[in-house]
Amino acid sequence: MISPNFVLLAVVISVLGVSFYARDTVRGLTEPNRVTWLLWTLAPLLAFISEIRQGVGMTSLMTLAYALCPLIVLGASFVNMHSHWKLGHFDIGCGIASCGGLILWLVTANDTVALFSFIVADLLAGLPTVLKSWRDPSSESPSAFLGGTLSTLVTLASVSTWTSAEVAFPIFVLAYNLFLLSLVAGRLGPRLRREAAPESLAPAERVLGRVHTEVSDD
Repeated sequence: MISPNFVLLAVVISVLGVSFYARDTVRGLTEPNRVTWLLWTLAPLLAFISEIRQGVGMTSLMTLAYALCPLIVLGASFVNMHSHWKLGHFDIGCGIASCGGLILWLVTANDTVALFSFIVADLLAGLPTVLKSWRDPSSESPSAFLGGTLSTLVTLASVSTWTSAEVAFPIFVLAYNLFLLSLVAGRLGPRLRREAAPESLAPAERVLGRVHTEVSDD
């Protein structure tokens, strides 16, 4: 375990990663999904308030950063009006479902249900960005997700007592950032689609091959 003060370093790393993402958004190189980034602002902000009430220590600063960093991206998407992802029914549906999870988190008296509903709400909020990162990774920038990965690792290393209140959300954020990083930086979607394409084209190629052979024989 490292000193809890290293959470401040984690916050700096997270802010730096999002700053590069926001810069790319202003330049029109990145197209953030506003549903995702709005709810990624709201959910951690509510979590931060909850952690303060539960007496969570320095780790809560990282949760606050989870709220403020998406707010920076959301603001950047309004600077360049052509740099946001066009919303569809799927995006709106995920947003509504995510809000439902947040409402359940707010009203339930069961700590386990509250934690689970909060994580599900954050997961649903990110699905539109997951889908577009799969379809078009060039519309995203890996900097925010790399920063989120590194900062969460630092945060977890600084936790002295591993309780669900302390580490459940950071572990979820770590896994989500790693997954998004693989989609964006690793271009996972296009790579897998290219690998699958020859198999899907194989029957047509066999037909064309037979036609070519018949024509050649004639």
